[in-house]
Amino acid sequence: MSPLRARVENGRIILDEPTTLRDGTVIDLVADDEGDDLTNEERHALHEALSASWESAEAGRLRPGSAILDELRRRR
Repeated sequence: MSPLRARVENGRIILDEPTTLRDGTVIDLVADDEGDDLTNEERHALHEALSASWESAEAGRLRPGSAILDELRRRR
């Protein structure tokens, strides 16, 4: 079964998703905030890449997202 998506409205959890669960089924909803599984080295590399990307953007070296996606698709 795939995860269910809900929203909080006026302090209540509102779930409006089709399901194959039988009426009366009790489920446990858990807030999914488990973080990530990056090592310290991977996290450092990510932060370095994000900083370099930000500096590039501030310097005006930008490319449309569509161009980047096209390039990535060609690499497959």
